[in-house]
Amino acid sequence: MANPSLSEQPPLVLNGGNSLHPQKRIFIGLLVATCLLLGFILAILWYVPYVGFTNIHPKLPLILGIIFGSLIVLVLAGVFLLTLTIILGRDLFISRKLRGIIVKIVFPLLIGVGRLFGVNKERVQQSFIEINNQLVLAQHIKAKPDKILLLMPHCLQFHDCPVRITGNVENCKRCGKCHIKGLVEISDKYRVGLAVATGGTIARRIIVERRPRVIVAVACERDLVSGLQDSYPLPVFGILNHRPNGPCFDTQVDLDRVEQAVQAFLAEAPSQS
Repeated sequence: MANPSLSEQPPLVLNGGNSLHPQKRIFIGLLVATCLLLGFILAILWYVPYVGFTNIHPKLPLILGIIFGSLIVLVLAGVFLLTLTIILGRDLFISRKLRGIIVKIVFPLLIGVGRLFGVNKERVQQSFIEINNQLVLAQHIKAKPDKILLLMPHCLQFHDCPVRITGNVENCKRCGKCHIKGLVEISDKYRVGLAVATGGTIARRIIVERRPRVIVAVACERDLVSGLQDSYPLPVFGILNHRPNGPCFDTQVDLDRVEQAVQAFLAEAPSQS
């Protein structure tokens, strides 16, 4: 399998720019649907006991209505700010907190809402990864090369390769049978860290040892989502792998996209040799 060559200056366009392309629209659409469902539930919770509350105090239904209405306004404001962050590509004043809310609270809720509307879990995961990436890019993070980590799954390595690279990727012989060669070249070109993990436990240990400021991670939907949740608040830019041979076997990755991500976060240009 030929290894894609590295472009000298690839266009710095990640995730289709700041537009709301289909993957992002899925997430935003489910988020709006969740808001509507929440609003309906809150309205029922307010209306059903209305008569009973008036017996307690005449103004109690009004007070509860204000509280529930405020909750709906806050949720809608969050959706608006999230959409605005994606469109403008700017780090709005609470976008970092928004990412935390999305990672820890909103995403698990959207999985259930997605089922109600016939959207499978994988598509919601893909949309979540795109939204996370846009929020990370909106922070305009710049880091030194040694604070950027490329974290790769072991399944990118050619299945019959005798070389062990999980301990040290530099052991790669660069034969070109898999994309590890291209990743090593990117790591050398920009002097950024590169590590290969065999699972979530190893990945977490690598992060603790390397202490990066930003991570460019490659994995399948399930592992990427799990990694984003486990590593928060550390910024992680996720790139889905390609699986022409099925899951976890001789997978591939868009090397140009990995390089573009490195360029987006790099605080200094690589020295010319």
